[in-house]
Amino acid sequence: MDESRPPLLRMERISKNFGATRALDQVDFDLHPGEVHALLGENGAGKSTLIKILSGAVRPDGGAIRLEGNRFAPAGPLESRRAGISVIYQELNLAPHLTVEENIMLGREWQGLGFLRRRRMREKVVEALGLVHHAEIPPDVPVRQLSVAARQVVEIARALAESAKILVMDEPTSSLSGEDSQRLFGIIRRLKTQGVGIIYISHFLEEVRQVADRSTVLRDGKKAGSGRMDQLSLETIIKLMVGGEVKELFPQVAHQAGEEVLESGGLKGKKMPCAVTLSLRRGEILGIAGLVGSGRTEFLRTLFGLDSLEAGRLRIGGDEVSGGGPRQRIRDGVGLLSEDRQGEGLALSRSVADNLTLSHFAPYVRAGFLSNRKQKQAAEEWIAKMQIKVRNSGQPVSSLSGGNQQKVALARLLHQNAAVFLMDEPTRGIDIVSKSQIYESMGDLAAKGKSILFVSSYFPELLGVCDRIAVFHRGRLVDLRPTGEWDEEALLGAATTGRLPAP
Repeated sequence: MDESRPPLLRMERISKNFGATRALDQVDFDLHPGEVHALLGENGAGKSTLIKILSGAVRPDGGAIRLEGNRFAPAGPLESRRAGISVIYQELNLAPHLTVEENIMLGREWQGLGFLRRRRMREKVVEALGLVHHAEIPPDVPVRQLSVAARQVVEIARALAESAKILVMDEPTSSLSGEDSQRLFGIIRRLKTQGVGIIYISHFLEEVRQVADRSTVLRDGKKAGSGRMDQLSLETIIKLMVGGEVKELFPQVAHQAGEEVLESGGLKGKKMPCAVTLSLRRGEILGIAGLVGSGRTEFLRTLFGLDSLEAGRLRIGGDEVSGGGPRQRIRDGVGLLSEDRQGEGLALSRSVADNLTLSHFAPYVRAGFLSNRKQKQAAEEWIAKMQIKVRNSGQPVSSLSGGNQQKVALARLLHQNAAVFLMDEPTRGIDIVSKSQIYESMGDLAAKGKSILFVSSYFPELLGVCDRIAVFHRGRLVDLRPTGEWDEEALLGAATTGRLPAP
């Protein structure tokens, strides 16, 4: 970072209101060439709003922006991109019906004599995918056919292909494996040497300390503090974020595993590369680790009936299940929290109340009619319990921050009162306090005899909350052990090589 040079970006006294909500209140932020400046805060603190103003997606109500010393007021995202600002949003901003190549080159297609120069474009796309070490992703495949993690890789590759002056990364590792995250950090270090300024947003504070030079913390739309990362402890950053202390990141709730409630015997779904055999016990939290494309999500989708069952046996609550889709699984007492909350986990155009109660309307229906009063009352109780930042329960869920959307998706699962919880990356995009609350909720569920399959790319949380951990590698279940027999190194080794560590 070259602090002797003028700031590449200076945002001064930025303010923004959404109705009666004060999203940003006179926030200052600056960025130097070759600097990684972390922007931190809880869900709803104002981080995404500040970035949307910089990208031209939202106009501020007050304040000024200077880019390389010149006044900058983008009329829209295209003007911001042309000025050299590239953004990787937390909620992936891809066109699902277009191919990987078309998404990466969208808006900057190369032309000659009125024709697209497809050969040169393909070379650029292959180069960008190579930069993120995922050359195996086919450029001609529609994005909708990729997993969420693979789509995140494509989003990063698209940003790198723009050769930006300023690169904004909003939760770029939320769906990446540890190995892919380390590769991304290497790319960030290389971009720094080229003078690129990087704004880095993440709830993984350990990785922030690894990559950032400075940090600015927002709380309730205001700047709570800032400083050099090497002079700020994690405890100080957390206090600035939450206005107090977090007692325990992985709260321990006593629970005891009982009899088997779910058994997968040689189970193979339509999209699963290999058959899987494992069992889940009552009152148990069973973690599933693995890298991008390891088959974790496909396994959960088969269990829930989203993907058809091709072979093997599935028993739930002692009864053998031969088929049926999600509606039948809900009746069987199974609930799913999807990793793709915007694509299939939430009905974005519907209200928070509707989303919270969609999978269990029965308590609010009488004589075939829905009681809006009872539904609203139940929704508001869950909003308070999960500490969801929302104006009211009638607000469209699409208007919430990504982290608060995730809380709504999890609250619906809790409201459904399932016996078996299939949780696919439940803490993705969630702040540190909310993560702790979710871990405690999982412990409480296990203590009440509920069973949880917990998929995560973040190994520390698996080690912190699970009773047993299974590792997947290229669709195959490598091993399933008590958590005490794993550590981060062993999990990473099994997930990357498919082999167990030497004793």
